Amino acid sequence: MVLMAACCRTPLSLSTKLYNNKPPSLSLPLKPSPILFLRSHSSPFLHSKSHFLKHNSLSAHAPVIRASNDAFCSSETDKLSSDVRNRILDAVDLCGRKVTVGDVAGKTGIKVDEAQKALQAVAADSDGYLDVSDEGDVLYVFPEDYRLKLAAKSVRIRYEPLVEKTKSAADRAVRFAFGATLIVSIVLVAAAIVVILASKSDDDGKKSKSKSSSSNLFFLDSSPNTFRWLDALEPQADSNGMNFAEAVYSFVFGDGDPNQDFEEKRWKLIGQYIASVGGVTTAEELAPYLDVTTKAEKNDEGYILPVLIRFDGQPEVDEEGSILYQFPSLQRTASAGRRGKGLTKGTDKVVQNEKFMRENYWNFSNTTTHQKVMVVGLGVLNNLGVFILGALLRDKEVVKIGYIRFVSYIYPLLQIYAVSYFVIPFFRVIFILKINADIKRRNQAREQHAQGLELPDMSLRRKLQNARDMAKGNVVGNKKVVYSTKEDSIYQNLEADEWDRKLSRGRNLKVRGIIKIAKMKSIGNNSVASFGQDIDAKELEQENSDSGIGEN
Repeated sequence: MVLMAACCRTPLSLSTKLYNNKPPSLSLPLKPSPILFLRSHSSPFLHSKSHFLKHNSLSAHAPVIRASNDAFCSSETDKLSSDVRNRILDAVDLCGRKVTVGDVAGKTGIKVDEAQKALQAVAADSDGYLDVSDEGDVLYVFPEDYRLKLAAKSVRIRYEPLVEKTKSAADRAVRFAFGATLIVSIVLVAAAIVVILASKSDDDGKKSKSKSSSSNLFFLDSSPNTFRWLDALEPQADSNGMNFAEAVYSFVFGDGDPNQDFEEKRWKLIGQYIASVGGVTTAEELAPYLDVTTKAEKNDEGYILPVLIRFDGQPEVDEEGSILYQFPSLQRTASAGRRGKGLTKGTDKVVQNEKFMRENYWNFSNTTTHQKVMVVGLGVLNNLGVFILGALLRDKEVVKIGYIRFVSYIYPLLQIYAVSYFVIPFFRVIFILKINADIKRRNQAREQHAQGLELPDMSLRRKLQNARDMAKGNVVGNKKVVYSTKEDSIYQNLEADEWDRKLSRGRNLKVRGIIKIAKMKSIGNNSVASFGQDIDAKELEQENSDSGIGEN
């Protein structure tokens, strides 16, 4: 009767917005229309779970508005960077589409708050749902076809592969064009030198003109044997995957930063290590993955602050007065197989292979020896030709010739290309020598920290043991789910009286706050509810006090 009365109280003007013609669904929407959000923060009836459910539950025959059907909703996933989104999706797949924020942060190395926002965005756009355990932990669950749903809703995801292919093709075109310019420069300079020398001969004008014409014909001859030496420009890759034109670019500009993904790899490895040891670690264990080059830096443990900020960690003091670092978010997992006291078998392989973070040294060029000889030889030939051409162009009479006039116009560009061909690599050598020295120093420091963990002294051994004793795993998937956005709230009203009785005694404040926010968010907000770590017990106690609910 109460439910019928509640349905009757629904204004007729809202009925067309609340319901559609689709068949009933058991899934509560993550992002329904904002018009459903008709509550007051100060309404006292919201503090009673049963009353809240009675007044806000949809009818058993009322279909549920899915997040993907919200006409006014833009894709939340499009607000994420491509790198973060792809790493989040890979982590979700790796964990079997059931994850906690700690699972994702630990496997990707992304900041905890950033991972939480990303999971909420993906869940909102893929019809995922959230389970809240009886201890207030949140589990994100995604459907099997969640990637297809994301692609259907996000224009960016659909066209991103095409954009990446276009960027790759443009990058390769630039490399090829720079290498081909070397051959073009050699041909232009050689032709100009021949024309100038022919025009200065002692023969008569007709003979000179004939020779000049024959010279031009020589360089424009279409005989297949004339330009046999230009076959190197054809896109035939060498053993390193480069053709000649790309080898020229590699010689001049190099092949990019070999540690481009170093930071991503570093934080991913740190997150995996912390999760594998139960969420409690020491500063000495993380030193092999950080940049701790001096003894003073190691003693004050200030280098651990970036890790605490990224993974929501906090310092703890053991019984012996040693400082340990606990990461509660990384202790919550969806599956018992992803955590354990000490190293698990899967993580043991990762940690054993990466006992410390090793930076890669910069190489001058990835070209082969044969390619280097050709690139340097043709570069010297081009510079010599440009130098000779410059001396010949000082004769003003020569510049009057049509072809030579054109070459004189572009001669400054030929000079810039010829000079930069060897000047840029020269400065690159100086830069590489300096940066490789710094990399060697950091690698040696990290290796020394790793060796110290293999043979720890008695004090460090006790500290490590205390960290393992304090570590604990919190498997959300094995706990009782007290609220889920997958089901209509009408089906979750069965235990309302029992929960009212518990909550009226002031117990489980965190769980109560999480469930209340989950329901309100799932009924009327434009994004998936933000639970768990954002609940402050003090604020909930104040809320209980304002509502007249106190502890017995």
